Formats: sequence, structure tokens, C-alpha cells
Amino acid sequence: MLDPGNLSGPACRIWAKSNQDPARSADEWLPLWRHMVDSGAVAGLLWDYWLPEAVRQRIGEALPAGEEDGRLLAVWLAGVHDIGKATPAFSCQSEALAERMREAGLEMKSRKTMPDRATAPHGLAGQVLLRDWLMECHGWRKPATGQVTVIVGGHHGVPPEPGQSTDLDAHPELLRTPGPSEALWARVQRELLEACADHFGVTDRLGEWGTVKLPQTVQVLLSAIVIVSDWIASNRDLFPYFPEDRPRTDEERIAAAWRGLDLPGPWRPALPEQDAEGLFAARFDLPEGARPRPVQEAAVQVAHRMSVPGLIIVEAPMGEGKTEAALAAAEILAARSGAGGCFFALPTMATSNAMFPRVVNWLDRLPVAEGGARWSVRLAHSKASLNKGYAELLRGSAQDISAVDLDGDGGDFRPAEDSVAARAELVAHQWLRGRKRHLLSSFVVGTVDQLLMAGLRTRHLALRHLAVAGKVVVIDEAHAYDAYMNTYLERVLGWLGAYGVPVVVLSATLPADRRRRLAEGYAGVEMDDPRFAALREAEGYPLITSVAPGGVPEVVEPGRSSRTAEVLVERLDDGLDVLAGRLRSELADGGCALVVRNTVKRVHATTKHLREELKKDGIEVSVAHARFLDLDRAAKDEELLRLFGPSGRIGDGEADPRPVRHVVVASQVAEQSLDVDFDLLVTDLAPVDLVLQRMGRLHRHLRPRPGKLGTARCLLAGVADWTAQVPEPVRGSVTVYGRHVLLRSAAALWPFLEKGDPVRLPDEISPLVQRAYGDGATGPVGWQEAMEAACAEHESAQRDKENKADTFRVAGAGKDGKSLAGWLRHDVQDAEDTRAGRAQVRDSGESLEVLVVQRHPDGSLTTVEWLPDGDGGLPLPTDAVPTARAARAAAASGLRLPVELSGAWIVDQVVAELEQFGVRAWQNKDAHWLDGQLLLQVSTDCHTPMQASAHRAQARLAGFRLDYSSTDGLEVTREG
Repeated sequence: MLDPGNLSGPACRIWAKSNQDPARSADEWLPLWRHMVDSGAVAGLLWDYWLPEAVRQRIGEALPAGEEDGRLLAVWLAGVHDIGKATPAFSCQSEALAERMREAGLEMKSRKTMPDRATAPHGLAGQVLLRDWLMECHGWRKPATGQVTVIVGGHHGVPPEPGQSTDLDAHPELLRTPGPSEALWARVQRELLEACADHFGVTDRLGEWGTVKLPQTVQVLLSAIVIVSDWIASNRDLFPYFPEDRPRTDEERIAAAWRGLDLPGPWRPALPEQDAEGLFAARFDLPEGARPRPVQEAAVQVAHRMSVPGLIIVEAPMGEGKTEAALAAAEILAARSGAGGCFFALPTMATSNAMFPRVVNWLDRLPVAEGGARWSVRLAHSKASLNKGYAELLRGSAQDISAVDLDGDGGDFRPAEDSVAARAELVAHQWLRGRKRHLLSSFVVGTVDQLLMAGLRTRHLALRHLAVAGKVVVIDEAHAYDAYMNTYLERVLGWLGAYGVPVVVLSATLPADRRRRLAEGYAGVEMDDPRFAALREAEGYPLITSVAPGGVPEVVEPGRSSRTAEVLVERLDDGLDVLAGRLRSELADGGCALVVRNTVKRVHATTKHLREELKKDGIEVSVAHARFLDLDRAAKDEELLRLFGPSGRIGDGEADPRPVRHVVVASQVAEQSLDVDFDLLVTDLAPVDLVLQRMGRLHRHLRPRPGKLGTARCLLAGVADWTAQVPEPVRGSVTVYGRHVLLRSAAALWPFLEKGDPVRLPDEISPLVQRAYGDGATGPVGWQEAMEAACAEHESAQRDKENKADTFRVAGAGKDGKSLAGWLRHDVQDAEDTRAGRAQVRDSGESLEVLVVQRHPDGSLTTVEWLPDGDGGLPLPTDAVPTARAARAAAASGLRLPVELSGAWIVDQVVAELEQFGVRAWQNKDAHWLDGQLLLQVSTDCHTPMQASAHRAQARLAGFRLDYSSTDGLEVTREG
């Protein structure tokens, strides 16, 4: 057993942790045997009270005695993971502790005289020691050892390369000091390994486990459990070093740590017994008399009916309640699969912020077992802590992580939720907020990058896999992801299918080929599997596709709701005078128009011209795009909703704030999750699915329309001359979307443009998308030569993107029994949740974000003066850490720089100039809001014309002038 009474003196002297904190006593240390006991005990508690049932089942399925074996294996591996510390290569690092080991007969050189010790990192050393022990003492074949020993070797986040263990075999002196003490080193290593096997009860199981072929999914999950157990057991506030302040038994020590950690347990939903109507009434705040729409009912039925919970793809028009359908399906799938949470992935921070309160409201309505429940919740993106709703959750969840001793029985390991009120308490748990741990919360809303990074070769990838393996995953707005991101998405879906994770994909509509590739990726079949061919032929709409891991897809066509619309599509030549004249005419009797441009540069140019031309007509012009300070962007979205949102937002007795005549000039932000309604739409030519998304902002709500605007109309611009032999999209649109996609979109819409027939929604949505993204020829005969050339260029670019993505993409799950050695490659980057990491899963380069602060003539800095709620003009001292309020306000003034300032050709110069304005006093942990951030110092002493009502600021950077206003956002102009 692992305790001083049963171990030899030399074994008790081997150390695992030494004091590195100068504020603590240099005599503090932790014996290896103690860390082994702690780590194994933590793994057992995680298995019993924290891991979702789905994860336990997945591990148990691979082992002869099921989950019982799964628990034993996880606990043993966690206990033995640091056996590599029982080597000279590790022990020499603390001279004082090494000397104590020498006194017990374990000789070793000093650290300085062991130049090759980097060949034997303790994880790899442990892998080799465990391999040899399993072969010599338990008869394992060498190939069988790798699938288990690699978990020990990779417990610091990267499984070793196959050649690394071979290299270490050539340096036995790093594992055991040659000479008189070599035999003692070997005896002590074996003693500790045998004591671990005995202590954790696996001695009698090792023989049978040697014949098992562990799936790589199970190896990944066990690796993650070991990593989490090690991190918890290494927290000295939970597991104090020796000498302890007072003696504790093993049970008391573990119990105090577990109570201090206080991890919330997983979600354990029961299968809902209500029909769809009853379920929706119980879970969502529906208007009186409302009932689920057909697509919502069908999603619930499919979730119940699938032979095995798997992938569900829901394609339905905007406004059909796909979010509620996904959450209802998620509850059913979780109950059937044993999932312990849900991850809701969205395209952007803005859409994630908007979804977070909706998910929290759903959680508040979920049933809980008698005695209540306590669930961990996380908003997962780089600015989550600036979200007001999430910030309130953080403040309400504050706690210290430290051991808690209780009088009485110290071994009662009850789940945390046993002692809370009879409802679900939602917490942002302190330990789960740590870097690399946030996705381990039970309920997560975040950007899709967080999911796609499960396909990125990065250190500690196993933790991200554990996080998703125990959840239902919902992927929203799947149509918004480009080919590069889809390359990662397909790989991640392959792993999710291998884990048996239920997935719900939501989209307004998908090209048939994309639908098929998502289903094939999840099912784990080869591309173009003939059993999936029907997915390319499915033309119904709405449409629900389902497939189980390794299964064959099924397609359901739900009945349509009564919501229909007709939109007339007309051509509009791309001239600003043409646009101004048309808007003047269309809005003569009143009305609100939305003009969508494909680049922010076109938004600015259009806005300036329209303001000048339409001001005499009393038509106000405003803008909406992403190039605003975070707080200004939030205020802009709120103002759009106030003016153009549902009439139900107006309180009793309040006047309708909707303007009589108004034009909003917007970028693609108008496509995403804003429930706004306009009388007329003007849009640049864009991919047809995005044009349809933009049409969803036309006549969205029931209200009277002025004059000629009673008919929904979309004016299609962004083409220099529609009468040319081949319409040529404007350059900015080609840069964003590519000529091929734009010409296919124009060709799909051409019959409506030529004949004047309306686009009937939702009937025409799927046919238009399939026509635009299909392989067949479309469009006038005179376009075909240009379209073929554009197609060849597009296909070449797609191949380049896929090859680029494959450089960083993790391999798919290999055959059962194949070790994870080399899974991530030894040169993997630690890009977890960083700008570089997020850039690797998006084909947009590494974005550059700055915090905007105001510089005054006397050189002092403040937050920008126009921030709301009294946060404007707060002092930011340069010789001290700012107040928490000022620092947070500055952090909320983030601004993403455009490609002119973040492209590969200029980004180094930009960063170098920005770093000159860094404040040294802010570069420490006490200024966590500002530490490491790039600052853009702006002046409000501006000399460029802007709206009189705007708050203005200006800066110069890398040869560009940056003009900012709170109403129009950032505009960048090259100087000279």
C-alpha cells in the first residue's frame, strides 16, 4: 500500500513537489507516494461525482468489466502518472531534496552535471518505466503497452513521439544512476509501481487489460481525467505540502480538499414525458395560445425516435424557432445518451452574447431532482467577463478554493448538489474559469472557434475533447462557416461521432453537398459513401437530417408553418447617385430602408454620400458594422432594436420610436441574429444564402407599410453594370466572397430578375441555394466561359485552404489499440484560446485588437470620455495600477483593427508602434484587465468632418490616419 508504514525508507524519500514560492518555507515538500494517493483519490471522486454518465459509459464499453474497470483504470493511471519522478533526471532538480535521497542510498549527479536530462522529461520517463514493468512483471506485449503508458507520458498535454522513448532507452543512466545504487533505483521504482497497483486495486485486472485494444477516444478521455486529477491534486491550497499544519488521515485530507473544491456535478436530465406542445410550454416563454411550429415538433420527434442519439441537422427559415427546437432536442438527447451538459456554438461574440441569456432562461425552466441541483455555466469567448449577465454570475459565484475541514466523518463524499435549494443554482465556478478549463463547465455558450479548436493540434487538446465528449453540442448558423472552417468542423464532427456525442446543427439552409459532408464526417464513413447519396438529392424545405455514429442517414420533411412571404428582386446599378435617387423616390411617402454593403469601406462611402444627398429630404442615415468599440457596438445594436425591432418591445403608453423616414447602411452584421424589420432592402450581390438572410429583414413583423412599400422588394446592387455581357461584381465583394460564388448567386437569381416573378419564401430558399452551390451549369449562355474560369480559380483556392487547414488539424480517430503517441507532434504550439489559436481555425489571419484609451494634452490617460454609466473619462494612471472600475471600462473599449493594419505585410510594424505606448505599471497580475493588451491612444482634438452629434477621436498609426466616431465607427485612411 502507498503509505510510510508499508514503503521502504528510500521510497518514502522520493519527492514529487518542492516549494517554489519564496513566501513559503523552503522546507515544504510533497513526497511522491503522497501525490500518488492524492491524484488517484481525486480521479475516483471525479469519476463518481463529476464525470457525465456518457463519458463513463464510453470508457467502460472498451473494458472487460465495463464501468467498474473504467473507474479502476482511471484511478490507477492518475495515481501512477508521476512515476517518472522516481528517477535521477527529475530528482536532481532540488539539491536539498536530492541530498536526502542520496542519504537513503539513491545516488545521482547534480543537475549541472547531467546535461542530457532533457531527454528524460518525467512524463516520458514514467511511460518507459511503466512499459518495462508491464512487460516484465505482467507479461504484456510491447505493442499493447503503448495505449496505456502514453497516458502517463502525455500528462503534461502532449503525448510523446514514438522516437522519444527509443532515444531515452539509449540513456538508461537518466532513469537509474549506474553503479552501486542502480539496483536500489530499480527496486524502488518497482516497489512504487507495485504499491500503486495494490493500493488502487488493479493487480488482479492487469493481466486481462493486457489483451484489450483501447480505442483512441478512450485513451484521450483517460488522458484528460489524469490531467484534471493531477492539476487538482497539485493545488497546494487543497492538498498542503509536508509538514502539514496538523496530522490528517488519508480520508480526512481528501475530504477536506473535495469540500474546498466544491465542483458542481453534471446535469442529469430525465427523459421528458410531455409531447412537444407540453415540452415547449414548460421550457419556453411562449405567447398565450402559441404552439410549437412543425419543424420544432419534428425535431423533438426525431430526437426521441433515433435508434441511437447522433447528429440532427435542422434546416428551416429565419424566425421558425430553430434555437428552441435545438434546446428541446438537446434535453431529450442528453437524457438518452447520458450527456451532462450542453455546448451552444455560434459564429461571433455578438451572437454568443445574445444567446447566453436565452440559454440561461432555458436552464431556469429545466426540472431538477428533489433537493435541487447546482450546474456550472460558462460564456466562452475572449471577452466573456465584459458581458453584464455573465459578470453578474461571476460575482455571485465568487469563492476561495482551499481545503475545508469538517468535524465528524471526513469520508462522506456527497455530490455538491445534495445540500442546495430545490432549484437549479447556476454558477461560474472559480476553478473552471481557469485557462484551458472553461469548457469543462456543464453548460457553455461560446464562439464556434472554441469547438473548432477541438480539431487543432494544440497542447492539452485532451481537455477540450473531454469537455465536448460529455455534452450535447449545438452548432448554430452553420451556413456562416467558410470552406477553411468547415475543414475543421468535419474533423471535429468525426471525433464527436466517435465519442457518441449528440450534435444538433442549425442553418437557414445548407448546400446539399455541405449537408452530405457533415453527415459523412459525423458518421465516420468515407467521402461519397453511396448510402449518403440521397442527401444530395433532398430538396424539401424545411428539412431535418439525422444520422447515428456509423449509421445511415434519414431525412424528414416537416410540414410548413403558415409564415410565407413574397419578395420582388430588382437590379440596381452600382452608383451612389443612382442609389440616392432611388431611395429618395422610394421613401417619398415615408418608410425605413436597409442598405447592406459587403465591406465597411463601402458602408462609409455610401453613408457619406447619402447623408449629403438626402438631408434636404429629411431622411436620416445611420450605420451598423463591426468596427466599433465594444460598448459602442452594443449600444448601436440596442438602438437598432429599439427603432426597428418588434412592436412588442414598446411599453404601454409609449410612442412607437420607429422613424418616419430612415436609412440604415450596414455591413454583414445585419445578417446575424438581429430581430429588425425594414420596409425596403438594398443589398450588394452576395452568396445567395446570405442574400436570403438579408431578405429575412424585410417585412419581418406585422405592421402597416407606407405607400409603395407595401410590397416587399429587394434591390440588388454591387454590380457595376447589369447590362454587361457578364455582370462584374465590385472589387470589394470579390475580395470577400470570390467571383465564382457571386456569379453563381447572380445566375440563381437571374430568372427572378429577368421575369419579375417574386421570390416566394420559404418555398424558393432551398432550390435557390442548391442551384447556386450545385455542380450543374446555371445562368445565361453568354456567362458560361467566365463562370468556368471563375470556378477553376475557386476550386484551386479551396484546395489551398484545405491543405492549409490540414497543416494544423489533428488526425482523426485511429484504429482501436493504436497508441496516441505522436497524436499532436512534439512541436505543437500552446495556442489554446489565443489570438493565434483562433486565427488558425478561421481563414482570416490573426486579428489584431486594441484597447482604445484617451490621451490628453498634458500626457495623462483616461477612458474615452463618452462611455456610458459614468465610465467615461476615468483616470488611468501610468505609474500605478488603475482602479478596477477604470481598468474594466478600458477593457470594454476594445476595437478590432481592419486588414489594412493587421495583414501579414504590416502587422509587425503596427504592433511595434503600439507597444511603444504600453504602460509598464499595468503589466502585472493586479491589472489583469490590461496586462498584455495593446493600447491605441487617441485624441479628441479632431480636425476631420463628422456628424455634429458624434463623439470623435483620432490617431495615427503605421502611416494611416484613424478617425473614430461613436456614431460611424472606425475609418482608416492612408496618409501621404
